[in-house]
Amino acid sequence: MAEFTEKYINPFTDYGFKRLFGEEPNKDLLLDFLNEMLKEEQGQIVELTYLKNENLSASELDRKAIFDIYCENERGEKFIVELQKTKQNFFKDRTVYYATFPIREQAKRADWNYELKAVYTVAILDFVFDEDKAQPEKYRYDVKLTDTESHKVFYNKLTFIYLEMPKFNKTVEELDTRFDKWLYVIRNLNKLDRVPDKLRERIFNKLFETAEIARFTPEQVRSYEDSLKYYRDLKNSLDTAREEGLIEGIEKGIEQGIAKVALNMLKKGISVGVISETTGLTSQQIERLQNRKEGN
Repeated sequence: MAEFTEKYINPFTDYGFKRLFGEEPNKDLLLDFLNEMLKEEQGQIVELTYLKNENLSASELDRKAIFDIYCENERGEKFIVELQKTKQNFFKDRTVYYATFPIREQAKRADWNYELKAVYTVAILDFVFDEDKAQPEKYRYDVKLTDTESHKVFYNKLTFIYLEMPKFNKTVEELDTRFDKWLYVIRNLNKLDRVPDKLRERIFNKLFETAEIARFTPEQVRSYEDSLKYYRDLKNSLDTAREEGLIEGIEKGIEQGIAKVALNMLKKGISVGVISETTGLTSQQIERLQNRKEGN
């Protein structure tokens, strides 16, 4: 088995996130997380059902959506949970676009009165939006359709929640709520070497057991290694771009780092569709990178 400096997996890797929240045996972890986040307006979610995370577009010309996690509760309300590791152009637009798929799925043939079940889109972000940097203490944003004059909610069945994890800096001693504990675990899991006493609850005990790398099979270790390597490569590419002073807007900043990642993925034979969904680049941008690579 490979040697890791960390005892527990990194939740910001694709494999780590899916293992904790996207697998049937660990569905109670996702259920508890959503209940703590939404209890004020949801009450208690009793049951969750995982749905197919790939949603096809209405026509071949439209882009499809591949959600990290897609599920519904016992009332038929839909939940999209997305992990975003790096800044991406138009990420808010992307979450709005994703929310249209659960809405369209509810359209019924024949006599349908347009009544919809609620749709929740939760984005766990490993970055801070530029426009939010002036609010270092605010890490959670709950967004609904509201009236601009009265600021009252006009439509309450479409909710977007953005969690800017780099802003969450509470220590173990400062954790006041169960939701605080969840955010602490997501932010710090791979940095811990034991379960903090304040987190010794059944649900968190299970999470730490699930996340302990020493319990993995050799195949699971290989899958996690691949996911961790991609995560580190992505971070290193972006850090290098920043150090070289390349971030000066779309063409001189983050795109430079993302382009490096896309080129590495092209070299490994990964499909254009998967690269597009992973990096946020359009197929045309990826094709230009491909042509540039072949021209060198």
